[in-house]
Amino acid sequence: MSKPEPKSEAENRAYYDDFSDWYERERGRGYHRMLDDLEMRICAPLVTGRRVLEAGCGTGLILGRLAQHADSAWGVDLSPGMVRLAKQRGLNVVLGSVTDLPFADASFDLVCSFKVLAHVPDIGRAISELARVTRPGGQLVLEFYNPWSLRYLAKRIAGPGAISDGRTEADVYTRWDAPYVLPRLLPPGVELEELRGVRVFTPGAFVHKLPLLSRAFSFAEQLALDSPLRYFGGFLVAILRKQRSDAG
Repeated sequence: MSKPEPKSEAENRAYYDDFSDWYERERGRGYHRMLDDLEMRICAPLVTGRRVLEAGCGTGLILGRLAQHADSAWGVDLSPGMVRLAKQRGLNVVLGSVTDLPFADASFDLVCSFKVLAHVPDIGRAISELARVTRPGGQLVLEFYNPWSLRYLAKRIAGPGAISDGRTEADVYTRWDAPYVLPRLLPPGVELEELRGVRVFTPGAFVHKLPLLSRAFSFAEQLALDSPLRYFGGFLVAILRKQRSDAG
């Protein structure tokens, strides 16, 4: 499967700055709320009492929920617009790139990232950076886009969606990685422990605009999260472990 030409970090920053003003128009309800809820079902048991980083935190919708469980929670994002909105929520957020994180080695017990790595051309460097700031024995919860999914098929049929006035999803680099590819992306010393599948059954966001259908699909998605059908989730959430050193 061919991939689009990588776009520069500056182009990605401009894309997300434009996106920042639109970002929450559909968030907090319906389809996007369901995705956030499923991601929190995965993360909540792992963050309690721990030092947590969300890489690519956007406006802080998930980070704010993580902060309710964590001992401390930090976010980092490439977009000044996103960072500004997250800070308005009172969250600890800094400006920075996932390929060059502004944190010391082993700063966090848990590092998570949702809907970010699929838009990073140098994904290997990004995952290595996320592992660097994770303490030995700590965990990473990283999300990838899955070509073995209804979501991928829907995107291929519908084409790029609008994200702001004058911009579409085609303006940002996007990659799709099947489940068997994920272990190949990991740096030495990081191992895959578990895999979850988000958005297995939902054919499109439109079904969550109808209350009865929304409840039915949300319930089905909860059941599919860690079932054998998880390998067909539009979003693959990998739970990883950074191995301890021999001296540790």
